[in-house]
Amino acid sequence: MKKIIATVGPSLLHRVPLTQVHHERNIYRINGAHGTLADIENYILTIREQVPDAEILMDLPGNKIRTANLASPVKLVKGETFELAFEQTNYTDFYRHIQVGDQVWANDSIFHFVVDHIDTGRQVIRFMSHSTGELHNNKGMHVRGIHQDMPFLFEKDLALIGLANKHQLAYVGLSFVRHAADIKEAKQVINPQTALISKVETKSAVDHLNEILAEVDYILIDRGDLSTEVSLEKIPAFQAFIVNKALYHNKKVFLATQFLKNMEIHPVPTIPEVIDMYNTLRSGIYGVQMSEETAIGQHPKACLDTIVKLMNEIANETRYP
Repeated sequence: MKKIIATVGPSLLHRVPLTQVHHERNIYRINGAHGTLADIENYILTIREQVPDAEILMDLPGNKIRTANLASPVKLVKGETFELAFEQTNYTDFYRHIQVGDQVWANDSIFHFVVDHIDTGRQVIRFMSHSTGELHNNKGMHVRGIHQDMPFLFEKDLALIGLANKHQLAYVGLSFVRHAADIKEAKQVINPQTALISKVETKSAVDHLNEILAEVDYILIDRGDLSTEVSLEKIPAFQAFIVNKALYHNKKVFLATQFLKNMEIHPVPTIPEVIDMYNTLRSGIYGVQMSEETAIGQHPKACLDTIVKLMNEIANETRYP
């Protein structure tokens, strides 16, 4: 039986209770990047209240740089500069890992900046914006190649691991894994009964895939963050390479990112989304992950129903065209 990772949030869990969608195939994901520790523990308790034996995945945010402590959104104007104080990211040493001229992709690559100046006296970073819009709090900021020298687990990751251990969660998702040493470090602090899902979303993880596969039974390909690392047009080839190698080593593979993007707003998927999901489910993978589709989307139950219908269709097919 293939699994569906359904991310909980304001939509699924609060507006649509899990009792309306629950099946043993479901794993309920808590995105540790959003909310305080108290918020996240409340998610665990609410899931258990609705479905006492639910399998829960605590997805650690990892060493992804995010905006923080913004009292209001930063207004971006293409061709103009703006500043972020060192303390306005979740990692105050971020400035030590960048240099003038570095390219920055923010908010799922919607915004593009270039590091223009680093002022250690005033403790601010000045960026030249190549985009127009508003940069909100807790938005990711990606600079290719800088993760290699950062700590693997940030302070929040360790606090979330404490919650996962306390509540004996079924899964912990390890974000921005670079090599096997990162997984070994995590194993030192995570309950041994908890299954680890190593996310493949950095170029380094792809380069060290064999050693990573030797450490875990599950991987998850986050196509969004990986596309920021390797470029969008290379994602199909990278996905095929990772899936084939993991299956060869008899590992379970999840795929994530924008499978049913259209259903965040509309009640039905697009035909290309249906075809992609159908081909994905027939590709030998273990499961798929719904992110914004169920966490904040308007039709979380319809999303899960769509996947189940495709699973049933595949199971009942006796011949193919």
